[in-house]
Amino acid sequence: MGRPRSFVDLVVPLGLLLAGCASFGPQYLQESRLRYNEVVKTSSEEQLLLNIVRLRYGDTPSSLAVSSVAAQFELAKSFQLTPFFVASGAAAGSYAAVLPQLSLSGTDRPTISLTPADDQEFTRKLFTPLPLDGLIYLAKTTWPIGTVFRLYLENLNWVPNAQTASGPTPREAPAFEDFLRGVLALEALQTRGQIVFSSEERAEPQGSPLPTDAVTARDLVEAAKSGFEYRRDAAGAAWTLVKKTQQPVVLVDPSAVNSPEMREVARVFRLKPGLTRYAISQEALNPFPATYPSDGVESFDLETRSLLQALYFVSHGVEVPADHVERQLVTTTRDESGQPFDWRTVLNGLFRVVSATGSGRPTGAHVAIPYRGYWFYIDERDQSSKATFSLLMELARLELVGRSGGGPVLTLPLSGR
Repeated sequence: MGRPRSFVDLVVPLGLLLAGCASFGPQYLQESRLRYNEVVKTSSEEQLLLNIVRLRYGDTPSSLAVSSVAAQFELAKSFQLTPFFVASGAAAGSYAAVLPQLSLSGTDRPTISLTPADDQEFTRKLFTPLPLDGLIYLAKTTWPIGTVFRLYLENLNWVPNAQTASGPTPREAPAFEDFLRGVLALEALQTRGQIVFSSEERAEPQGSPLPTDAVTARDLVEAAKSGFEYRRDAAGAAWTLVKKTQQPVVLVDPSAVNSPEMREVARVFRLKPGLTRYAISQEALNPFPATYPSDGVESFDLETRSLLQALYFVSHGVEVPADHVERQLVTTTRDESGQPFDWRTVLNGLFRVVSATGSGRPTGAHVAIPYRGYWFYIDERDQSSKATFSLLMELARLELVGRSGGGPVLTLPLSGR
């Protein structure tokens, strides 16, 4: 009776242990999913910061996209009982005890696919300016208009926003002061809810009026399907085919048209003062402001930047170590007096990347990368730079995903225990 009981006492706990291994999959998923998520997020941020620093040094940016992460988890288990003979002269087939042998092994075999994002389609998107509707969408969100306009506008009514900074570092200081004053005044109005970016329906006539009997009910339906509409004239004697479009506009609170901020906006951007509505256009104005009406224009005319131009622009917020400047590893911009130009006056409150020495990642770094013997990082306390960097990350994802190019894919099968 003693042997069967000890056998059960031994087998049951081991059986329960093996049964518990059935939760290996869900448990491993719970532990690994967030780790993979964090690593992909962190490496994507580091890659973007690396490219921004590269641009400041005049180096070529390059990117690898994580196409997929396939994680395969395996658990192998075995259990057996081996007789234990206590005496060499024991009768055949008799034994005093059994020895359990339990074996458990786990394997993680992730397969990571990396796609080089430097093909023709990627480059085309890098150089394509942000469309007007995309800029207006950003201006209507909770992002401060100062951040959006400083990042993605080359000029507004041909008032320059450091246009020469939208490429490799210029040797002469850019013009930006008026634009910055005007945009900060706009942001103050937006913060108080006294300007709103909106849209209005506009009807554009297509061709000459048609007699009333020339348009049938079927024509009305077909026009509506294509985004057009037939409209009668005031006398009801003719139809005119019109195309309905959305016209973006800036609406000004009537109580704010004479405010100091709105007067500053009108002065800087050559607007006709006193209006409560200004149309928004894209590169529609003559590039020579001397030809504008003496009382000002009635629209916000915008020239937008591409993603690459925006990255070049913020790259001037990278603080280059003094010895790199002395070794002429970067272009030195000079003001009218011949002194080195301080790029912090352009990027102040928008974007800053700090450099530091040391073998390890700087303490208090939000994102950090090693480059040319230094660490370059965004301070975790710098909320403005973190917000700008976050916006650049999201816009990069929006503009560069869905590539049609079929570039080679680098697949890395990894195994570990």
